[in-house]
Amino acid sequence: MPDALALIAEYLASPASGWSIGTYGVLAEFARESDEPCDRDDLQAVTARGAIRVEANPAVAARAYEVLSALPALWHHGVLFSLPERESAMPARRTITELGPDRFAIRPGDRAAVLFDLGLGSPAFAFCVRTSDPALAATLRRAAGTALLAAGRELADALVAASPHRVAFSRLARIEVYQPIAREGGATPTGPHTHLLPRLLRPLQSHSANIRLPAGALPGLTLYPPHPAKDEAGVRKPFSDAEHDAFQAVFGRFADPQARAAKDAVVSALEQGEPPERKPATRIGRQAARIALRQLRLAGIAGPVLEAWEQALEPPVARTAAA
Repeated sequence: MPDALALIAEYLASPASGWSIGTYGVLAEFARESDEPCDRDDLQAVTARGAIRVEANPAVAARAYEVLSALPALWHHGVLFSLPERESAMPARRTITELGPDRFAIRPGDRAAVLFDLGLGSPAFAFCVRTSDPALAATLRRAAGTALLAAGRELADALVAASPHRVAFSRLARIEVYQPIAREGGATPTGPHTHLLPRLLRPLQSHSANIRLPAGALPGLTLYPPHPAKDEAGVRKPFSDAEHDAFQAVFGRFADPQARAAKDAVVSALEQGEPPERKPATRIGRQAARIALRQLRLAGIAGPVLEAWEQALEPPVARTAAA
């Protein structure tokens, strides 16, 4: 099994990780509890609340990333899985489109239900709803050929009321969400769920500009391993050396070489007691160096050399939060 697929299989075996397909403003997520019944093999997991399936494509590539958080002293991390654009590009439908029975549904019992692409216009993935409800299907058919945001309140209310399965898929993976859609103002459910936020929607931006993918690659799946400094809800927690070491091993194998080199340079400088005479020359390098400093601080490293590096690279608010 190629390294990237082996990494997917490794993390699918663990309930501590989360997964998503989507981009800014639209996302389908899969997660499960440690004690939740799960029908699983190497590249698929199915629970009563949702499911994920990954295609065994040998062309898949992994790119581990770390990006700065809006929260001072923290960062986000994950792994983007991508395919070459010639293999990953999909029809970028911009209107609601009936696709017919969902023959590729993960559970056999769902394959007679009708799939409707909501037409969000991404070339990297489709975001759909699936229903066997004749009334909802009729409402969706009346809206066919119309952009989702122009379809009116009737459709939005009907979708929330019926809570059909949501299905997001790329050429690489598929996530299905069986849980109800959260009501307006209600709490997002734990486990598999979806987000569709029109004001944030940027379907043509497949991923953050702070993450460099290989040229000509499109992401089709994102992995979120356990974070050493925050829980699943993004709340800070005591720093976990084990979770940090686990992701750094992945980062060392699959990260952007420029980011790896910048982090290694900062760590080496601190080990040698060297002051920050040469800052990284690129945005990717500076981001990686700042994240390295935050990780060292939370891991318990302190002293005047670390403080000098923080003063050189970190804004005052981050230095205050780290203290």
